Amino acid sequence: MVTRLSTKILNICIASICKSKQLDKAETVIVDGIRLGVFPDVVTYNTLIDAYCRFVSFDAGYSVLYRMREAGIIPDLVSCNTLISAAARKCFLSKSLDLFDEILQRGINPDVWSYNIVMHCLFKIGKPDEANRVFMDIVLGEFRPSPATYNVMINGLCKNGYVNNALSLFRNLQRHGFVPQVLTYNALINGLCKARRMGTARSILREFREMGYEPNAITYTTVMKCCFQCSKFEEGLEILYEMRSKGYTFDGFAYCTVVAALIKTGRIEEANEIIEQMQSNGIEPDLVSYNTLINLYCRQGRLEDALKLLDEIEKEGLECDKYTHTIIIHGLCMAGNFVGAQQHLNYMNTLGFGFNLVAVNCILDDLGKAGHIDHAMSLFEAMEVKDAFTYTILVHNLCRARRFLSASKLLVSCLKCGFKILRSTQRAVIDGLISIGFTNESRKLKSKIRLARFLH
Repeated sequence: MVTRLSTKILNICIASICKSKQLDKAETVIVDGIRLGVFPDVVTYNTLIDAYCRFVSFDAGYSVLYRMREAGIIPDLVSCNTLISAAARKCFLSKSLDLFDEILQRGINPDVWSYNIVMHCLFKIGKPDEANRVFMDIVLGEFRPSPATYNVMINGLCKNGYVNNALSLFRNLQRHGFVPQVLTYNALINGLCKARRMGTARSILREFREMGYEPNAITYTTVMKCCFQCSKFEEGLEILYEMRSKGYTFDGFAYCTVVAALIKTGRIEEANEIIEQMQSNGIEPDLVSYNTLINLYCRQGRLEDALKLLDEIEKEGLECDKYTHTIIIHGLCMAGNFVGAQQHLNYMNTLGFGFNLVAVNCILDDLGKAGHIDHAMSLFEAMEVKDAFTYTILVHNLCRARRFLSASKLLVSCLKCGFKILRSTQRAVIDGLISIGFTNESRKLKSKIRLARFLH
């Protein structure tokens, strides 16, 4: 039986070929179809727009619009939504908003999906008020908001710091019968965790379970990380064990979140136990995992083991990043090997990393803490690039060495450069001057700090 060729069959073929990323072949099939009298329609071109945007570039996808017009085919809402979505996906947020305006100018009526993308873009570029206006247009207009609309709104509010508004919207929606999705809960929990509202986050997590949902690894890891950030280490470990009891497959990120938190609090033995669990479970470390292990070894003074891991990273085909080398430099400094730290910094330059301000700041801080303040001052003077953290480190260490006049001069120099130093550090310098009897100098410093705040 011979199947008659049609545009529908052509579209099925084009969609299949595009999925396999053979766009040249798709173009050839369209040309062959035209020769046989089977002409592409708007669906054909929409398939091409999506494929070019995904597999080539946004501009390549946009150029298909011109071909459509040449063929006498008018782009429809699907064409425009595909382009708007592609622009947002590739972080061309302004372009996405421009395309939405283009839809309106062409007389094409946008749908809820169009508005959802616009809201997402406005939140991304830090315009939550405008995103809220779009949301109100949807709610008060002829459209019915979709679950995705609410997810975009709650996620956007959280990421822009409006966690209370997100929580109020969430509760209001529930009262009106909205059934939250896993994505909704994850967005809200993530926002609450970033705002350090641990109690509310755990309350939402309990509600999540009561709704019959099963939190996924992302949910658990988010709350666990928040527990550690809020110094609730036992609660964080409880979540870790709960994840294990439920049979979740841990990734390196979850383990490293725990290990990093334990290392920061000096609970090295427990960190070692978690690392052993990770290795016994057969998890292959990624670069983040290796960096965490190197940090652990450096904290324990096991520099030889840390350096061996550098070789292991290369054997695994991974490339060390700036953070890896900065950990090693910090470890050498903690061991008092400042010459070795400088040599490793020079070694980084030979690898093509260029100037590493974070690593230099690290050496500067460790020199000060070790009491080598003159050495730290010499390094500071030799630095061509400095940031606020550089100045803060040296001011703080000068205060520790009770060299308050030098700290005062450096603080003024920092403020003149337009950098900001923590008020607690400023206070330490002022109090230090008073403590050594330089009351007049402390008053002058206060005046200079006030003037700098006014100018900047």
